[in-house]
Amino acid sequence: MKRLFWGLLFGIGGYFATAVAGYFLVLRFSPNLHDRAVEAAMTSVFFYGPIGGIVAFVVGVILGGRRLSGPRPES
Repeated sequence: MKRLFWGLLFGIGGYFATAVAGYFLVLRFSPNLHDRAVEAAMTSVFFYGPIGGIVAFVVGVILGGRRLSGPRPES
């Protein structure tokens, strides 16, 4: 359950971070002059955002299962 929580938290954050970064990258580097803003919005929301969210989800699941301390002593 803890891994799923961290995965979802990282996934949502990763989605928004990559969507915003993708938006500005497309605005900067797109050769399209007619509808650059629409292209940037659609590409960031439907392509870059989901890819970043999936990658961040996997990273969150991996990092969510780590123990920061050593093994627990048995009682």
